[in-house]
Amino acid sequence: MNRTETIYDNVSHVNYGFHDEEQRPPPYAPSSGVNPALSQFPAPPNTQHLPQNPHVLYPSQRYSPAHSLPHYTPQPALINTHHTVTPTIYLDTNPVNKVSRRKKWPYIVGTVVTLLVIAGVVVAVLWFYGLFACLQGRMCEADKKCVSVSLWCDGTVDCPSGEDEAQCYRLYGPNFLLQKYSNVSANWKNVCSDGFNDNLAKQACAEIGYKDTYSGYQGILSPSLDFISACQSSTAVSLKCTDCGRSTGNRIVGGTTVTSKGVWPWQVSLHYSGRHLCGGSIITPYWILTAAHCVHQFSNPGGWTVYAGYLTQSEMASASGNSVNRIVIHDFNPNTNENDIALMRLNTALTISTNIRPVCLPNKGMSFTAQQDCYVTGWGALFSGGSSSATLQEAKIQLIDSTICNSRPVYNGLITDTMICAGKLAGGVDSCQGDSGGPLVTNVRSLWWLLGDTSWGDGCAVRNKPGVYGNVTYFLDWIYQQMRKY
Repeated sequence: MNRTETIYDNVSHVNYGFHDEEQRPPPYAPSSGVNPALSQFPAPPNTQHLPQNPHVLYPSQRYSPAHSLPHYTPQPALINTHHTVTPTIYLDTNPVNKVSRRKKWPYIVGTVVTLLVIAGVVVAVLWFYGLFACLQGRMCEADKKCVSVSLWCDGTVDCPSGEDEAQCYRLYGPNFLLQKYSNVSANWKNVCSDGFNDNLAKQACAEIGYKDTYSGYQGILSPSLDFISACQSSTAVSLKCTDCGRSTGNRIVGGTTVTSKGVWPWQVSLHYSGRHLCGGSIITPYWILTAAHCVHQFSNPGGWTVYAGYLTQSEMASASGNSVNRIVIHDFNPNTNENDIALMRLNTALTISTNIRPVCLPNKGMSFTAQQDCYVTGWGALFSGGSSSATLQEAKIQLIDSTICNSRPVYNGLITDTMICAGKLAGGVDSCQGDSGGPLVTNVRSLWWLLGDTSWGDGCAVRNKPGVYGNVTYFLDWIYQQMRKY
């Protein structure tokens, strides 16, 4: 966490947020359009450290500035050592006349068999292609047949694993409006509070992905809302599956060192082999969100310990922490840093308190524009190449428009839809090594929302090289999918 007001112009290394300097080639992506608002949603498909253990190779030891993307070297064609023509067989210009009538039957039978085999292969390919198209079209195979998409979200489980009814609810907007997908109108509509109760609320939370948590619901009066069914009260359900986003500590304006445990209660320290490696965010009592590059080379859950509710690393040294049961990594590309997000499921749930509390995942329908204030926190280095901080640090930064971030002086088209930029173009304030995986949050309507996880950047606090974060809202469906699955 670099907060010095010194501005660095020379990029000495690529910051990937690890305790030691992380050197990884920057990603590539086509540049965006002209001055779009910085949205947390993906673009339409067509529009666009570690302990000093000499026996363990840590990520910070795997990259250097000299590394670059792999280059393809053309290879000469292999020499065919198999004879395709037997020297003792001579071709005849009129072979049909050489075949006797008695020898025509084996030839005919062989031809028929060959044609049948070819036909079978064609049928198999067409069947597989049809099944693939069926799956791609949001269908499933049940009783050896594809179920029409019109049967999705109709209240009846038609698919073997219940896929058709598992994604029928979502939370929308900063008011947490509960919405259900209508297979009749093929869009999302609000759920009326008439006849709604806690059992239905818990069921909806579980179907979204919050299988282990439920906070409560209330009705919001709005006659203009479009409901899934007739709603005499015109009151929509506002559903809270987690008591998230509340900060109870005292934050010093302009401060850098966090002095109260309740300020950022979702911040956790992730230790591997007994030492801080990355940060993370509590999203439920069982689930921690972090960066994929933190766990890409260390995917064994047994090596990790999660510490929640602490401000200093010295406190953690004498604490037991929480063990990890499962690590789920997105389709992460270590060469481009695409999809830099991962989830950890704990063996035992965290005990929620004023010092330990989930951050809110941004709901559908929420977008965040450039220049919006946000905070990044962590135990990262206080200057480029330095040691990690012993005490939790915070930095106030702003979201940066994707077009500006992709401009030639900044990252020259390297930012994709899975990433967002935040920081100060003048430099001086930034996340740094050791902050990776930690939260980038913003405050909307007195609640704190998780915008990103610390991912990468050129150096720390360098002019025109702001921090790059995983775009959490882009991954929202994936996050809920994993929470439903495990």
